[in-house]
Amino acid sequence: MLDFKIDDKSSWEKIKESGKPVVIYGMGNGADKVIDEFNRLEIPILGVTASDNFVRGQIFRGFKVKKISEFNREFIIAVAFASCIPEVMNHIYSLRNEYRVIVPCVPVFGDEIFNRNFIKKNADKINAAYSLFEEDSKQIFAGCINFMFGGELETLKSVTSEKDEVFNNILNLGTNESYLDLGAYRGDTVEEFLNYCGGEYESITALEPDRRTYKKLCDYLADIPKSSAVPKAIYSECRTMQFSSKAGRQSTLLQKGEEIETITVDELCQNKNVTYIKMDVEGAEIEAIDGAKITLKNQKPKLNIALYHKSVDVFEIPLKIAEINPEYKFYLRRHPYIPCWDMDLYCI
Repeated sequence: MLDFKIDDKSSWEKIKESGKPVVIYGMGNGADKVIDEFNRLEIPILGVTASDNFVRGQIFRGFKVKKISEFNREFIIAVAFASCIPEVMNHIYSLRNEYRVIVPCVPVFGDEIFNRNFIKKNADKINAAYSLFEEDSKQIFAGCINFMFGGELETLKSVTSEKDEVFNNILNLGTNESYLDLGAYRGDTVEEFLNYCGGEYESITALEPDRRTYKKLCDYLADIPKSSAVPKAIYSECRTMQFSSKAGRQSTLLQKGEEIETITVDELCQNKNVTYIKMDVEGAEIEAIDGAKITLKNQKPKLNIALYHKSVDVFEIPLKIAEINPEYKFYLRRHPYIPCWDMDLYCI
């Protein structure tokens, strides 16, 4: 079915066929989606847990949140939250010494679960995307697909690398970069850019649609020369849309909320050169690329694009870029995070 090997069973199948109840580790949107799927599959849920210092007798989805040590029968831990904090990730990895730990993957946006049916339905596209990548990235792509399907932490760990590697070996930012930061948040990825270009560059244009976050971005950019902030969302067309503002990284288009102006990459770059684009726009990456066709075809900037917001992103995004400009070389890197977040496409 696929041109590379993945686990025989999905994370959902492993838990279902074990016959053991599951303890949900985490609270929030991800845990909601995992619980909904367990209920659909009729997988018994024993309870909900969190790190010991977060357990304060909360109630989540009808379960009193308990410490892991308070559960007194055999169970499987289903990790259902996200973190890039080293101490938290090390703790999750260490749980494997005492418990069976599985990470059933659900999308940040959308409702397509990464299961056997999803693989069957999209096998041709997954294989086509796999063929685009350079050889070392093929292994990472296969590992990411395998983790999202099978949910094994060891698989996730095997495809993880630090950002220094990709910036030093693939992106190789120079001193004359014109940087377009799509989804700039408070300026953390501008700071990342400044670090890797040595503080020498041509220009920085940073977009952040969330009103409160945009103010913090402006405060950050105030002392950075040749930089500008744009209070708009990136999309496939210039228009007014609804925007769900959460004053954080998961603020997103296409939900009820305040009105926000959108703009396209092609409009932004109509009269300017761009050499490097970072795109992390909370599930609107496909639409943003649709609005960047002229720029990607004519200017061929280096690309750094998040692939983890929707289940289809991991293959749909590289396929779309290859269709726009087949001259790109495709690389994939997966930076430290649980689950398979910070999975990024790099095109040169």
